[in-house]
Amino acid sequence: MKKITLFLFLLYSIFTFSQKTESYKLSKEQIAQRELNEIADFPIYRAFEYSDKSGVTNLILTENQKNISKKDTLNTKIQAICVMNDHGGFLEKWRINDLLEDYEPKETNIWFWTKYCSTKDLDGDGYIDPVIVYGTKTEYGEIRRVKIITIYNNKKYVIRAVECDLDYCRSFKKDANWNSLPQKIKLNINQLLIKLRKEQNLLLKDG
Repeated sequence: MKKITLFLFLLYSIFTFSQKTESYKLSKEQIAQRELNEIADFPIYRAFEYSDKSGVTNLILTENQKNISKKDTLNTKIQAICVMNDHGGFLEKWRINDLLEDYEPKETNIWFWTKYCSTKDLDGDGYIDPVIVYGTKTEYGEIRRVKIITIYNNKKYVIRAVECDLDYCRSFKKDANWNSLPQKIKLNINQLLIKLRKEQNLLLKDG
């Protein structure tokens, strides 16, 4: 009986260890050491490195910094790239591109909302599930679009929201594949939505 108990304990320990994930933000020096600037089309705003059952992965968030002033830096385009080191090169897992929309009132800035981005294992399966959040602002300094992209098994699950004072121009849409996400991940994103509504005074709803 003791041998069976010990065997089960060892199996549990091995399984638990195999599920361990780590994630941290990279410094400018670490970004340079990993030569991540070589794969970026725009200046790197933030970079992360994380390890899970698939290996070690780098995620870079880049913004084109089109208009730079003492008061603010405005971006017209953003790009997120996720790569793994592959025999001295980079193997791309996925990327995200977006830019300002032609709309009235005019959009003047698009940026990664890193306060709400995360690189965590949300469902406890031993794989990191990145969540990328970004938004746009109008020429009047008001938030117009908010996009939340969850990556699960290298597939994107997107929530698209448009903020507006009037019902007809306000929207909140989840991709058709949203319900196929694990329940733990959906609950986590729903908590993120509650946090965004509360902290940023957003409606994030349809009509």
